[in-house]
Amino acid sequence: MINLPTVKQLRYFVKLERLQHFSKAAAACFVSQSAFSVAIREMESVLNVQLVDRTNKSVTITNIGKDIATQARLVLRDMEGLVDIAQGQQQPLGGQLKLGVIPTIAPFMLPKILPKLRKAYPKLKLYLREDFTQRIYDRLMTGELDLILIALPYDLRNTETMSLFKDPFYFACRQGTKLVDPEHYTTQQLPAESVLLLEDGHCLRDHALAACKIRNMAKLSPIKASSLLTLIQMVDADLGVTYLPAMARGSSILKNTRVKTYPLPADSYREIGLVWRKGSVRGKEFRMLGKLIQSVY
Repeated sequence: MINLPTVKQLRYFVKLERLQHFSKAAAACFVSQSAFSVAIREMESVLNVQLVDRTNKSVTITNIGKDIATQARLVLRDMEGLVDIAQGQQQPLGGQLKLGVIPTIAPFMLPKILPKLRKAYPKLKLYLREDFTQRIYDRLMTGELDLILIALPYDLRNTETMSLFKDPFYFACRQGTKLVDPEHYTTQQLPAESVLLLEDGHCLRDHALAACKIRNMAKLSPIKASSLLTLIQMVDADLGVTYLPAMARGSSILKNTRVKTYPLPADSYREIGLVWRKGSVRGKEFRMLGKLIQSVY
């Protein structure tokens, strides 16, 4: 029989290839660095190749190591598929579920849906990961996440999507602002560099530009916010105006500010959806989760 690397070794090596650091990878796998290093060396021995170039200060994955890391992710994803099949024969939404959520959704939706989810499916073990859309999509495709909750549209491949609801945009400015008359204005009338948005990486930035039909980039402020909270504080200081999704508008994030919001045309919205890998045997479960979310919204 051919000697094969273990699942543990594959997991360790994939983590090492991602983090490029032995101690960080070992910590992420909750093992000592010495045990982690032994596992990697054993894997190299089994495969009879050098996966890592080691020096005192750095770790470099070899070219063959990069190819093996890619294949290892696929193997791990298939192994997790076995678990998915087994769990699919048990109580729906009764096992482990790893959900990725973007930062412009997580603080607004999760407090509303999690209590109802825990009540409806008490045996569900939900693990959450909050990050930018591209990052959680990448983790979905490598099997690190089972499901992601994102804003659409977004360029997705080899996935299935369940649209949940529309999240309209609102124009937001400080009460009494001198920048614009919020009751009577067009985007063309906005002052140059007056529109404040999130920094690159947040899909909300692109969605706001598209949904609110901002085509003149000269209207955008060179200052970019790292979070919605920072964005609202800048608007509250009358440093500019912005566009907020309805779920943020209806949250506590605007409390104790002078920020006022105004409705936009009906076609100014982003779409909220659940996304999972195409062909997942847990697709029916994910749609059950989607229907629960829809019942809240």
